[in-house]
Amino acid sequence: MSRRAKIAVGGVAVGLVLWIMTSFWIALIVMVGVPAVAYLALDSSQRKRLRRIGRRELGR
Repeated sequence: MSRRAKIAVGGVAVGLVLWIMTSFWIALIVMVGVPAVAYLALDSSQRKRLRRIGRRELGR
């Protein structure tokens, strides 16, 4: 299993656990909010680079 697949499976597992332990909306806010906060934590130059390169090229 690739590294990306492991991360995706872990994210789904965390989302399901949060959904069971709390409500659907809290789990949804966490699953959407964490990547959004991570994106906002980047420098402006890092954001430009991230937008410029394609999704397939991120691992390179």
